[in-house]
Amino acid sequence: MTTTAGTGWAAAVRERLGPGRLLPLGEAADGAWLTERAARAVLLRAAEAVRGVVPGVLRVGLVEASGEEPFPVPPGGLPPGTLGISAEFAAEYGTEASRPLPTLAAEVREALFASATAQLGLNVVAVDLRVTGIAERAQKAPDASAATPPPGGTSPSSEDPAAPAVLAVEGVAALTDVLGSAFHRGPGGLRVEVAVTAGHRPLDVARAVRAAATATASEGTAVTVLVSEIR
Repeated sequence: MTTTAGTGWAAAVRERLGPGRLLPLGEAADGAWLTERAARAVLLRAAEAVRGVVPGVLRVGLVEASGEEPFPVPPGGLPPGTLGISAEFAAEYGTEASRPLPTLAAEVREALFASATAQLGLNVVAVDLRVTGIAERAQKAPDASAATPPPGGTSPSSEDPAAPAVLAVEGVAALTDVLGSAFHRGPGGLRVEVAVTAGHRPLDVARAVRAAATATASEGTAVTVLVSEIR
């Protein structure tokens, strides 16, 4: 049964996040999520680095849920499982970068797989591509949502007892409050929200944050982590 309060909260989450989901990071046991907005910015850069490609709209979604939910899924979050990337791109013409479409598609797919795993820590098992046409690099029209300033741009202060330990984790750029507060405590649970420093793999940082926060929490507390942005 959906309550009015629940509907309002979900709408508020969608409004603050813009077009994006909360993507499960790593495996179910990691208890971590990453905003689609942050993932999309990294993935688009990887696609753009492929010579002769003009990237367009890119989304990340759930392919198959793992069936395991050892931790509470955050509002607006996808359950743990495997992910798929759907992306559009145009091919350049009239330059030395012009190359056959099958070659471009193969390189884009490889770049997205590698970026999702090595740079982010997403469990991506499928990349679906759509060639939208031929374009000039000067006419590039990237995914507008990726250019929008990410939520949680401020660094909220927190008096939560776990704050010092979390902020001391290497790769944590700041605390953020996309879902209302950097530390959300509920019965038997704690959700920590952070921004990650560019160049650090969000999954690795989230694991370290979770370990640091767990060490400060009472026994039995289920600690989860949301990486809201990469700075």
